[in-house]
Amino acid sequence: MADSEPGIGKKILNFFIKDADETAPQGQAQKPATANPAPEPSKSAPASATVTNAAGTGQIDKKFTEHFVNLLEKANLPGPDYFEYKQALQSMEGLGLGEEKQFQAAWASFKAMGGAKDTAVLKTSADQYLGILGKDRDSFLKDVEKAIKERVGALQDEHKKLEDTNAAYAQQIIDLQKKIDDNKNRLGQISGEVSEQTAKINTNKDSFEVTYVSFVDQIQSDLAKINQYLQ
Repeated sequence: MADSEPGIGKKILNFFIKDADETAPQGQAQKPATANPAPEPSKSAPASATVTNAAGTGQIDKKFTEHFVNLLEKANLPGPDYFEYKQALQSMEGLGLGEEKQFQAAWASFKAMGGAKDTAVLKTSADQYLGILGKDRDSFLKDVEKAIKERVGALQDEHKKLEDTNAAYAQQIIDLQKKIDDNKNRLGQISGEVSEQTAKINTNKDSFEVTYVSFVDQIQSDLAKINQYLQ
């Protein structure tokens, strides 16, 4: 590809995104997405903003679209290559040609603009861009894994800690319930022992009183006789 020219990023965007002029209006351009797996959304560029891919197969995130456009723009290779061919191919749209004819006509146009005469340059340069995108993806996935370990791992640690704490509380409840049950059993035993001990004490009291009265009566009887017989 030739050295970067004004608007090359917009051309790249048009290669892969439908209606780029409509989906990326002026004043709403987003910052390039970094490898950060969880970027903070901004007021001017909502993280949930999406546009339709060129294949029409689904919705893609605009922040990542801008990231890849900038990545490919910085990876601009010298000389006509895949991107010039892609531009020529795009110019064939709307001419009523079949897909095969479009690719063939674009190849003729590419050669006419001074491109290489062998399609190997297209395959080689396309593979280079694929490699650049692949390396960026690997870097992104490493950051994702790191974020999972740091953020999700911390949450998992907290989850485990709370589970362990709840298990300890549950065991404490079981232990306390056992103590309550033991106390209830003892309370039942004490009620029986109170009755038993009360009966024993009262029996001893009655025996004491009877014996006491017997001694007192004997002494008083002796005193009465002393007074009677020894005057």
